[in-house]
Amino acid sequence: MLSISVGSLSLATPMRPVVAPRAPVPKASIFEAGMAQYNADYPWLAKYGFGPSVKAERWNGRHAMFGWVAILATGVAKSHGLLPAGDLMLTYQDWGGLAQQGFNTYISNERAVIMIAHVHALAVSFAAAFGPQVLGDSLTLLDGEKDEEPYGFLPPMQFGLTPAAEIANGRMAMFGLISLVCTSAFTGMDILQIVDIGTGGNLLTHPMF
Repeated sequence: MLSISVGSLSLATPMRPVVAPRAPVPKASIFEAGMAQYNADYPWLAKYGFGPSVKAERWNGRHAMFGWVAILATGVAKSHGLLPAGDLMLTYQDWGGLAQQGFNTYISNERAVIMIAHVHALAVSFAAAFGPQVLGDSLTLLDGEKDEEPYGFLPPMQFGLTPAAEIANGRMAMFGLISLVCTSAFTGMDILQIVDIGTGGNLLTHPMF
């Protein structure tokens, strides 16, 4: 208590107690918080690695990288005339509702070939993911298997066939596909045309393969 005397007047000014600063409480990252929330809401799915998990991110990255390979392979096939009668439009009489894309329009033979190729690739991926674990790497977490530690916003830069390098490549592949689709939506150009521009015309205009 601080007392100040001015003549017969005494003023008392209370002193606030000194409080030691609290130690910072570590906060979970957004990724870890999302994982915890998903685990609480859907424990039967989180048990096998679905949701915001490192396991799911790794497999999404693999599919994104495969998507880029499929895009480039499609461009090579198109530039070399390997897609038979690509401009031929399918008819409802021959193919039924599978040939329709809305507003009384039908998909081309080229698009049908590409779609069925992707369906086959997805079926093979599904079988490899849930089939016998020959290589010991599955889409889902095995019984008792723990998920990997989150890699954070920027995974460590590593070269070679390492888990961290695969995560980084997968993230770049996923971000690239998002950018590619958004560019196609805003410009109205086909995805292959955009990739052709990005490769300097070496995919479709002046194929180098």
